Amino acid sequence: MKTRTPISIYIAITIGITVMAFEMFAQDANYFSTPFFWALLIIITILLLIMNSIGDLVENERFARLTDEEKQEYITNNTTPYFQKLWNSAFKKQSQTEEKDLLIDHGFDGITELDNSLPKWWIGLFYFGMIFCAVYIIAFAFTDYAHPEAEYEKESKLQLASIEEYEKTAPAINLETAKYSSDYVAEGEQLFKTNCVTCHAEGGKGGIGPNLTDTHWINIKEKSLFKNVFWMLENGSPNNPTMRPFIKDGTITGRDAEKIASYIYHINQEKAPITEKQGGAAPQGEIAKWQE
Repeated sequence: MKTRTPISIYIAITIGITVMAFEMFAQDANYFSTPFFWALLIIITILLLIMNSIGDLVENERFARLTDEEKQEYITNNTTPYFQKLWNSAFKKQSQTEEKDLLIDHGFDGITELDNSLPKWWIGLFYFGMIFCAVYIIAFAFTDYAHPEAEYEKESKLQLASIEEYEKTAPAINLETAKYSSDYVAEGEQLFKTNCVTCHAEGGKGGIGPNLTDTHWINIKEKSLFKNVFWMLENGSPNNPTMRPFIKDGTITGRDAEKIASYIYHINQEKAPITEKQGGAAPQGEIAKWQE
């Protein structure tokens, strides 16, 4: 009779497979907190315990049919712990007598060759690698589990949702509370491309509207460049109705204006101006002397 695998091994493997299945196919990443997940594990564990009890009955019936010598051999064999048996099986070395049966009938300079089988640990690792590759290929082909693009899109949606939820309760940004931040430049650039690039062109070099990268400004309403841009976005230009009040007409929020103003401050104060030779619009208005 062969030694049976302990029930704890089956339970551990089953839990691992279950978690892997939920990781690949579950829509909700927080499946650990769902009653369905834990109920499924409990049911599977109970079924495994029932199967183990049936296995005990079968084993007892087979043991009763053994001879006295076979019974003694079986009892002696069971005195060795299960994991010790696995270790011995994986790293067992043959005895001198067993080597004679493995000896290949050729040699050179006193060196002989044994027809050894591959180590069981190596074979086990090889089969594990094959199973892992098969599972990974299936997950990559038929699920979103192994796709970094899908994971990125999912995380982006969660992040955008959290930002949207935050902005619902966050205090409104106005001219007094708006502040420049380099962290807003990237988002401000995207908002600029959506709302401002038609008139002010790519990079704020000017076209229909004035060049936003030079030192000349038509409307100077505030002492600092950042506040002046925010004022323009809120109230529009008194000299040109095309530059409408984006905040007041609901096109953008105060927080969006804060980001756009940060981007315009960046291209005006932290980067070199785009001159006429470089494709920029000619200076308009008067030279502005901004305060920080």
